Amino acid sequence: MAISDFARAVERGINRIGLRRTASAGWVPRVSGFSGYGSPRRMRVLGRVLMTNPASESDSLQARGWRQFLTIQVGDLPLVISFGGPDGPRFETVTDGNGYVDVLIDDHGLPPGWHEVTISGEGVVSASAEVLIVDSSARFGVISDIDDTVLVTWLPRALVAAWNSWIRHTNTRKPVPGMADFYAEILRDHPNAPVFYLSTGAWNTFDALKAFLSSHGFPEGPMLLTDWGPTQTGLFRSGQEHKKVQLRNLIIEYPEMRWLLIGDDGQHDPLIYGEAANEHPDRIAGLAIRRLSSGEHVLSHGTTGALVEARRTGDAIFGRDGYELLRAYRSSPFGSRPDA
Repeated sequence: MAISDFARAVERGINRIGLRRTASAGWVPRVSGFSGYGSPRRMRVLGRVLMTNPASESDSLQARGWRQFLTIQVGDLPLVISFGGPDGPRFETVTDGNGYVDVLIDDHGLPPGWHEVTISGEGVVSASAEVLIVDSSARFGVISDIDDTVLVTWLPRALVAAWNSWIRHTNTRKPVPGMADFYAEILRDHPNAPVFYLSTGAWNTFDALKAFLSSHGFPEGPMLLTDWGPTQTGLFRSGQEHKKVQLRNLIIEYPEMRWLLIGDDGQHDPLIYGEAANEHPDRIAGLAIRRLSSGEHVLSHGTTGALVEARRTGDAIFGRDGYELLRAYRSSPFGSRPDA
């Protein structure tokens, strides 16, 4: 038996024991709705079902970060997705083995904009999940990394990551200076551009990240996070593969859209984004890469320089923070004021 198989078996065994014990203690399945997205032809609804103690109503944004990761997921649970009022359509689905809901719904009939769908089931505490239906007229969009691009966390550095995610309060994170201003100007230039946040962060942190983005003036947008558990091929999911797959999904879902890809050079964003630009040159408007300091690089991967150098071309801009990126954007080929 491979070590990943053993890890998955242990994870499933622990979760089964947790399910039995929490159910006997009066805990109930509760839906957590994530932010999905769609086009006029179809939409993607995302969520998860976990066991929760109805007697405990602590504020998750004030709680220590480690509480977000001690979860008991409810797999193979029948659910119903509904929207459009009591007479609206209803779609049946089942959670996967890790309690996730990930459903594509064709011909939903919803107009462009944000919408709420309800995820419910028998004996389940239901919840709403937001879905952004992108206007078919949109021709420009933004795909942004989170960690070290808009949010200063020093993730995924082993020791500091453990401190930030497991010890510190989840509402003490700091924004990268100037990045909110950078995004605001992009949206002034492209008012109907959707913004997607693509990160290797765990779904467990969804609520805290959403609150962070809102409180620091970043635009609202669907978040595409991941699960940190073992897979068929390893102990941990590949962050690079997650980003590549989700980026490819967005390129396919919106065939008329050109994208500005925003990230940092602390890990593999320059490589992933550069590959996307090479493979889809007509679909990638440009790259905006935040350059980390030498100290941040050391915390990130142990060396003082970037792991992967992004190509310095006309379709890529660089800056140490949002203010420098904003200045570079104004004079870039994909900025609205190339002579500014």
